[in-house]
Amino acid sequence: MDEVFKALADPSRRRLLDTLNERNGQSLRELCSGLSMARQSVSKHLAVLEAANLVTTVRQGREKLHYLHAEPINAIAERWIDRYDAMRGQIHADLKTVLEGPVAAGDFVYTTYIRTTPERLWQAITNPAFSGSYMGHAIESEWQKGSSYIWVEDGLRIEDPDQVIVESDPYQRLAFTFHAFTPELRQIAPDLSEETIGAAAAERRSRVSFDIEPVEDRVKLTVTHDGFDPGSIVRELIAHGWPLKLSSLKSGLERAD
Repeated sequence: MDEVFKALADPSRRRLLDTLNERNGQSLRELCSGLSMARQSVSKHLAVLEAANLVTTVRQGREKLHYLHAEPINAIAERWIDRYDAMRGQIHADLKTVLEGPVAAGDFVYTTYIRTTPERLWQAITNPAFSGSYMGHAIESEWQKGSSYIWVEDGLRIEDPDQVIVESDPYQRLAFTFHAFTPELRQIAPDLSEETIGAAAAERRSRVSFDIEPVEDRVKLTVTHDGFDPGSIVRELIAHGWPLKLSSLKSGLERAD
């Protein structure tokens, strides 16, 4: 946590995070063009933010794209908001600004480090008996490339032939097309209008991937949700759902150890 506070202490680094909050997934070239800082300075600041786990990167061709990573901010919120109840309202408002800012049109990328093993993490993601409690949804599938799956959430079972496992490499990588948007979704998400569900269903199918990498006594989990249409409604709907699910996954696995 000390690294996070030190990283946030610099106004230039906070400005970089603001820039990524406005539009996630930017290259170094794009970040430099929008800030009055030398390329070398931007690179150094990004290295500090990445070391503090406030920024995560994904290689795309010859470029490296940078994404705002909210988990350390969540950790600060849990520790300080719970402890100092009188400050709850103001801090929550500040965090809401950071975590619920303008939704980027690009890929959703979320990285977290979990004190567990690749085997247990894989089980928590793929075994319905575990994923239902850890993430709030379960996926029933044979987990073979090309096989279909059923998305189960709050008693609702979503089936669709286009819900397909794209990659399945146990303990390392899992990828699947995202679940269908059906009218029945209103049973578990009453705030979704028929128009919103219909518009989401009309978009091309997006894709979710889980990359699992052991790092010392922890596992680095990177979740990428991509393949969105420009101005995607689905992108906006999942932007805040995945962080909550993955935070719950991390907490559940680490409590179980």
